[in-house]
Amino acid sequence: MTTKLNDIVRRLRYGRPVVIVSGLPRSGTSMAMKMLEAGGMKPVVDNIRTADIDNPKGYYEDERVKDLAEAQDMNWLRAARGKVIKVVSSLLNYLPASNTYRVVFMRRNLHEVLASQAKMLERRGETSHTEDADLLAMYEAHLEKVEFQLRFRPHFDCLYVNYSDVVGDPLSQARLMADFVGGGLDVQKMAAAVDGSLYRNRATEDGAIPGAEGVSG
Repeated sequence: MTTKLNDIVRRLRYGRPVVIVSGLPRSGTSMAMKMLEAGGMKPVVDNIRTADIDNPKGYYEDERVKDLAEAQDMNWLRAARGKVIKVVSSLLNYLPASNTYRVVFMRRNLHEVLASQAKMLERRGETSHTEDADLLAMYEAHLEKVEFQLRFRPHFDCLYVNYSDVVGDPLSQARLMADFVGGGLDVQKMAAAVDGSLYRNRATEDGAIPGAEGVSG
């Protein structure tokens, strides 16, 4: 079955796809949510977690997502068809096969991810008890597993987006994202929603993070 025909069959059976923004924590998922909202998509959020110094543009979360691994009733996700919701990468595998999903998966230099997470923990008075090298290995293995799952689950289509590419050329990345989720979005407004000043943990070629201090994720 061709990709186009397969899309038509799935649309008839499951309705419009649920658009998912995913990735590791602090990988730019909130930025991607902001872009899609600015372009005209309705985000599924509960506004319980409000904006703060770590995410001054907001977190774009829904608490129900955190319960995906244990939830018995996930029918609420049907109401997210045609909308966009943020689901951290570790929970993607629990999304039910009763919907189709288009996943905008944010990729980011893992040294930058770790630096941003460390700054967030520091501001909260918390400390990670795992060495960075161990975290890097864990994240690399996790991402490899998630990408494998996404590749072979028929209800998922995925677009991988690099955080640095969005900040460096927001308009071209906005076009890619808009086309992937089905078009009809205002790519100019999507690009304008990108705030490059929040890219405050930039890794050098050797992985060092000079002057690391938070980033919108």
